[in-house]
Amino acid sequence: MSVTGRRERTLLVDLDGTLTDNFDGISRSIRHALAALGAPIPDADGLLSCVGPPLRVSFARLLATADPNRIEEAIALYRERYSVIGWSENVVYEGIAPLLGALVDRGHRLFLCTSKPQPFAERIVARFGIAPHLAGVYGADLAGTLDDKARLVAHLLAREGLAAADCVMIGDREHDVRAANRNGVAAIGVLWGYGSRAELEAAGAAAIVESPPQVVGALERLAAPRANTGVRSTKVVL
Repeated sequence: MSVTGRRERTLLVDLDGTLTDNFDGISRSIRHALAALGAPIPDADGLLSCVGPPLRVSFARLLATADPNRIEEAIALYRERYSVIGWSENVVYEGIAPLLGALVDRGHRLFLCTSKPQPFAERIVARFGIAPHLAGVYGADLAGTLDDKARLVAHLLAREGLAAADCVMIGDREHDVRAANRNGVAAIGVLWGYGSRAELEAAGAAAIVESPPQVVGALERLAAPRANTGVRSTKVVL
């Protein structure tokens, strides 16, 4: 607790759909992979759901297969384009830069927690000026052992020696919220990305915000954690 009485937290922040909009880079790289495989290519609306979930999950659905060899072939083709140009086809959402500054000024520590492979995540936060606000970057490994975001959150908490009750996840998809809750971490859902209010509510978000400036207020309004659980029972919907 700070001398001002404000509670300082550790924030686990998603990347795609939360800090940046990488839809162009992701969708074009998925189309590149599907075309190379001779698979049907969805329109833009059909690819919106691919922003957020692990890539292996998205390709299993798009290719209608559980064959790991075909999925890994698709991922290799995706990365063929994404590693060169797709990662940079990206834009920081309006209001994110001042939000990150405000959070740091209030004493919060920020860790990136993303399903995007760590090498790409590090490249993106460096390119777009996000890195200076972060205490660390945690992304999936290229082999896929941390594709499950709940496992990634657990890994981050263990590696940094963090108490779940002192942390809050901020993300735009149900995967962010469910991963946080499975680790006893409260989650704030954001509506400027790719998840809907209904999706975030169903996943158990402790708060839902419509714009970046509202994140600060949501953090201040969240109820104190219940003993031994780290899960807040009070919903704050803005």
